[in-house]
Amino acid sequence: MLDLKFIRENREKVQEMLKNRNNDLNLDEFFQLDDQRREILGEVELLKQRRNTASSEIAKLKKEKKDASTLIEEMGKVSSDIKELDTKLAEIEEKLTYIQMTIPNMYQDGTPVGKDEDSNVEIRRWGTPRKFDFEPRAHWDIGEDLGILDFERGAKLGGSRFVLYRGMGARVERALINFMLDMHTLEHGYTEHITPFIVKREICEGTGQLPKFEEDMYRTTDDMFLISTSEITMTNIHRKEILDEKELPKYYTAYSPCFRREAGSYGKDVKGIIRLHQFNKVEMVKITNQESSYEELEKMVSNAEDVLKRLEIPYRVIQLCTGDLGFGAAKTYDIEVWIPSQNKYREISSCSNCEAFQARRMGLKYRPNGSSKSEFCHTLNGSGLAVGRTLVAVMENYQQEDGSFLIPKALVPYMGGIEVVKK
Repeated sequence: MLDLKFIRENREKVQEMLKNRNNDLNLDEFFQLDDQRREILGEVELLKQRRNTASSEIAKLKKEKKDASTLIEEMGKVSSDIKELDTKLAEIEEKLTYIQMTIPNMYQDGTPVGKDEDSNVEIRRWGTPRKFDFEPRAHWDIGEDLGILDFERGAKLGGSRFVLYRGMGARVERALINFMLDMHTLEHGYTEHITPFIVKREICEGTGQLPKFEEDMYRTTDDMFLISTSEITMTNIHRKEILDEKELPKYYTAYSPCFRREAGSYGKDVKGIIRLHQFNKVEMVKITNQESSYEELEKMVSNAEDVLKRLEIPYRVIQLCTGDLGFGAAKTYDIEVWIPSQNKYREISSCSNCEAFQARRMGLKYRPNGSSKSEFCHTLNGSGLAVGRTLVAVMENYQQEDGSFLIPKALVPYMGGIEVVKK
């Protein structure tokens, strides 16, 4: 979240940020509560000073064998007033914190200002989309004809937006997960984790999923939450810790299933496996000092790109505009992969620098070398990659006229030498 002092001293700047992010949050209530909070704190401080002074006076009167009953009665009223003000203060601070936690991050200077994805800026492209000598088919048709994706039985088991992977469908998905994890750990220097898939409320609050996006998350009856990404768990590993700068940067990666209600997305990608309630993803997380985080963001994007380059699938990199940025991101690059059946690029990875936004929420700090003062870490996250969408890209870009699809050369060793998926 944003620092309270920063919000207080930069009201116009924060309001402009909200406008450019298409966020209609009204800060008037926030500042009214903040004024009330400071006013009450002042009153409480005066009352406590009066109580401390009176305590000395009472002690003196008692020592001199004089009547202190009037003063004691007065202090009883003062203590009652302090308790009442403390209760009121706690209520105000709870409301203030809630609003503070729903204010999105400031975007980095130089971020393209725009309302939606139409204002995103393309940075680069890699690879040339394949020219087919037949009409390319959608992945759901390929998958159903091969018997490796079963949407009907997926819906029978879980409802709409669930799929059953079968046979080679499950095997290619598993191969992609292992391929990505090996690249990130053996080549890019990340440490692999297996984290809990169900977490406490404060863990989701730490990365910004709560309270803002509670309707998008699956929740248990005892107020636990199914993770929507392993960014949530990996970023929180050092929650409420002070790290030494020499320990940074930390590179973490993990495979996890991800669970999302996709509230508000009905009508989007209702066919296929582009948008599901449960999907697999390999995630990258970095924890850095404040000076190197943007350099590390560029490296992270490159790490995600390497996966697609190795699979030889065309893609492009875009920078998101203010209106398309995620809640906690200061700067985001999306990697979009070419999908032949749609004749366009679709998102397969999103890499973001959240600066100190998440670290402040979770109390994650580091102590700069040679300093006794601690600073908030910067946190970064990125998909490396969304596995189901990578499977879509493989199936569609490597499809053959007979309904089969080839396995990318780099993935063949992970498939036990299998080079083609066919009936």
